[in-house]
Amino acid sequence: MADGKREIDVRSLARAYTEANIRTLGGYANSPEVNDEVRLRAIGMLLDRGWGKPNQETQVTGSLEVILRDIMAEKQKQQT
Repeated sequence: MADGKREIDVRSLARAYTEANIRTLGGYANSPEVNDEVRLRAIGMLLDRGWGKPNQETQVTGSLEVILRDIMAEKQKQQT
């Protein structure tokens, strides 16, 4: 779907369910009837959405200059 308008419509439709889905996650997080794994995943999702995901360290192998050059080359290919 290269059409930008179509992508925006899908995002908008998905966002329309945000409140209901947050309430569903809250229900799972607080329900003693749900198994612990589901409860913990729901809690994690709520915290990530509410407070942002914690920063994670990443290791870069190779030269930053080479990585940036490769990213720019790929971007130019996509534009042509």
